[in-house]
Amino acid sequence: MRVAILRWLKDPSDFPPQLEPAEEVGVCLKHIQARAGVSQSTASQYMATLQNAGLVSSTRVGQWTHYKRVEKRIAGLAADVLREL
Repeated sequence: MRVAILRWLKDPSDFPPQLEPAEEVGVCLKHIQARAGVSQSTASQYMATLQNAGLVSSTRVGQWTHYKRVEKRIAGLAADVLREL
């Protein structure tokens, strides 16, 4: 599911509109949760894992947290996997 979320976040405009543009602040957790079909706490756990790995960053907007990909870290991880495998 975490890999799927990273894929989804690649195109933030594919999510429903939100008050702040997703391209700027990231995608709201409620939209990620809805697409994943999981509870808010489960979605939060997924995003915490991705954030702890440095693959996403978060921005707080009001009561919601928005997430976007950290492209440099994702590219580095991909290069590491290719080099090691």
